[in-house]
Amino acid sequence: APPSPSGMAELPPGPAQPPSLPDDQCDRTASLRPFDTEAEADDAVANIKARGRLIVGLDIGSNLFSFRDPITGEITGFDVDIAGEIARDIFGTPSQVEYRILSSADRIAALRNNEVDVVVKTMTITCERKKLVNFSTAYLTADQRILAPRDSTIRRAKDLSGKRVCVAKGTTSLQRIQEIAPPPIIVGVVTWADCLVALQQRQVDAVSTDNSILAGLVSQDPYLHIVGPSMNQEPYGIGVNLDNPGLVRFVNGTLERIRRDGTWNTLYRKWLTVLGPAPSPPVARYSD
Repeated sequence: APPSPSGMAELPPGPAQPPSLPDDQCDRTASLRPFDTEAEADDAVANIKARGRLIVGLDIGSNLFSFRDPITGEITGFDVDIAGEIARDIFGTPSQVEYRILSSADRIAALRNNEVDVVVKTMTITCERKKLVNFSTAYLTADQRILAPRDSTIRRAKDLSGKRVCVAKGTTSLQRIQEIAPPPIIVGVVTWADCLVALQQRQVDAVSTDNSILAGLVSQDPYLHIVGPSMNQEPYGIGVNLDNPGLVRFVNGTLERIRRDGTWNTLYRKWLTVLGPAPSPPVARYSD
């Protein structure tokens, strides 16, 4: 048999989990308002400016979002470009960025330990995560769905019972799959790219995560398709350390600018048209 992706492991079977709490009990997408003045905004990023680069946590296994261009070797994608816009507002150029490669499971620890300034990595805003890290306003809304081979009978969540389903560890997608009864056999991997390999090698029957991530896998393999109704809405936010509200406000200022000046739309059309025509950017919601 072909080698499995490293770090791939069957998760111990367990009874179906009760559905997780609805994620609106904490008004999860509400964030802090951008600064009123440029002086306040500059002050909030003075330490980053002095360092000369923005340190961004992301991965390189999410096609369309953050991945290594096979031709240039550059790290590129929608999340990479969003991070570049934050750098543009700090330095006047998007290139003053240092990337730290993180798995999904490492995102929160990297922020809490101040190893990165921001995490821009298809990171869903949830009430649980908001106890641990700060989030910007939502910069993209995705829907959790299912990826399966075109010749498969899998069409919806209940078809996954007893089947082998690939999920990246440390993700919200995992929780939804654990709620299916009777339970599927969950195969955990490190990156979503590993799920594509496992599916192509028929080591798993399906993958379930955000349609935006699945679209990046489909674009690499025409024998796969995305099926089923949305299992959950996934608003993506930029993660920031809990003790740095100033950086949250600064980032929200960048997101406000790109919603308004057409940059968001341009980036969506550049990377994500496989999801359909560009929607309007998510509306910013503020808690203050």
